[in-house]
Amino acid sequence: MAAPAPNVEVEPEVEASNYGEEPDSAYDSEVASYTTSITSAITAYKEENGRRYHAYKEGRYIYPNDEQETERLDIMHKMTEVSLGGRLSLAPIPKNAKRILDVGTGTGIWAIETGMASLRDDRRFMQASSSPNDFQATNTPMLRVPPNVRFEVDDVEDDWAYHQPFDYIHCRMMGNAIKDWPKLHRQAFEHVKPGGWAEFIDLDLTWTSPDGSLREEHAGKRFNNIFIKTCRNAGIEACPGLYLEGWMKDAGFQNVHAEKFVLPVGTWPKDKNLKEVGAWNYLQIMEGLEAFTLALFTREAGYTADEVKVICANIRKEIKDPKMHAMFHLHVAYGQKPESPTAS
Repeated sequence: MAAPAPNVEVEPEVEASNYGEEPDSAYDSEVASYTTSITSAITAYKEENGRRYHAYKEGRYIYPNDEQETERLDIMHKMTEVSLGGRLSLAPIPKNAKRILDVGTGTGIWAIETGMASLRDDRRFMQASSSPNDFQATNTPMLRVPPNVRFEVDDVEDDWAYHQPFDYIHCRMMGNAIKDWPKLHRQAFEHVKPGGWAEFIDLDLTWTSPDGSLREEHAGKRFNNIFIKTCRNAGIEACPGLYLEGWMKDAGFQNVHAEKFVLPVGTWPKDKNLKEVGAWNYLQIMEGLEAFTLALFTREAGYTADEVKVICANIRKEIKDPKMHAMFHLHVAYGQKPESPTAS
């Protein structure tokens, strides 16, 4: 079981002004035969309710693909990095690792930063980044991509066809993109080398508070309940973080470690690190409320776009209140493929 997250103390007299409204992967050529290249079919985006969405396997991914969402994803990356103590991963990646797969790369920022770090360490990772349909192909700053990183666009829920295994497989923040999580973990197990590691990082989006300041009647909590229920009705697990450890063990991984981190919504915690995490989380929520809700609520829950925007406005008002101490949790699970089939 994952270790319980620490208790979170609220700092007294947090000022609302602390917030602010405006948030001022390379591998062998064998992949070329089966990965989907970035073609007009992928970049022919669909406009809906003023936001741009993916055309590739349209409707599978409920979040937008536009500049505003790209900015939010990069804020999420920073929030996660701070939560993990400045680290890009927690798994003990082997020093001699040559092949890494980043599953569901988003804007590509994790793959780029990991590739650059490996070059500085002279480890020359063969960095791969694969995604189902969340790759922000037109927004990735390709000039920053190091020579050991290559991007491919494909559907991670299809059967993987890699002929060479990876030393390390990384997957984060894929909630709302994956329908079959056990299959994803089985494929990661199949395609990592014996003795190699896989790491999954994702959320439990259940909003709570350490002091009862978030109550069922609040717009944020009502939204949270409807969001989770609607996702599950649509076959999407909104809180995959809760199950990562079990899925890894079921897939066959050993030496599975799980950790749980608090994600405050705002700078209300007393702890300095949590305060910074909360600031980044506050920014990504303020930036992303419509991204989270517009497609899901209008397609699946019968809301109009105007009704969704009213809900978002009410939530923004609530979380700007320094007396509101909302939070949810980040889960990390990593495990190792046995060195041999007979390893116990």
